[in-house]
Amino acid sequence: MMSEPTMRERSDYSIQGGCLCGAVRFEVTAPPLAASYCHCTRCQRRTGTAVSAGARVDPAHFRLLSGDAQLRGWQPPDGMEKCFCGACGAHLFSRAPDGSRISIRMGAFDSDPGIRPSYRQFVDYAATWEPIPDDGLPRFPEARPASP
Repeated sequence: MMSEPTMRERSDYSIQGGCLCGAVRFEVTAPPLAASYCHCTRCQRRTGTAVSAGARVDPAHFRLLSGDAQLRGWQPPDGMEKCFCGACGAHLFSRAPDGSRISIRMGAFDSDPGIRPSYRQFVDYAATWEPIPDDGLPRFPEARPASP
């Protein structure tokens, strides 16, 4: 008896997402690789919240469907470009300058991406006004160390 394929083995995976006004739309055609919560000060200021939930996807399986003209970005000197809709201001994703990584804001997906955050990073910078929940997820004071 064959078992059902896991989400990572599925070849029919497709999920779309976009901004508040609908100008920028994207599609991801492979399951996310990982998801996490980021508590860094930059994410706090970018989102206006205590934490940002992001899902890392394979850039080869990400594409803009519409809104290239409305897409704006801010490139910090030491991090990934933060991409947002210039019309409505919705934060959508971050991408590495060399194109090797994309992390989508989980709230930008139209439906459940099938993954849950599995760790918390930059917890040394967590907002004092919003305690980190005791959810059992691994916590890293800075960025999570790269996997071997």
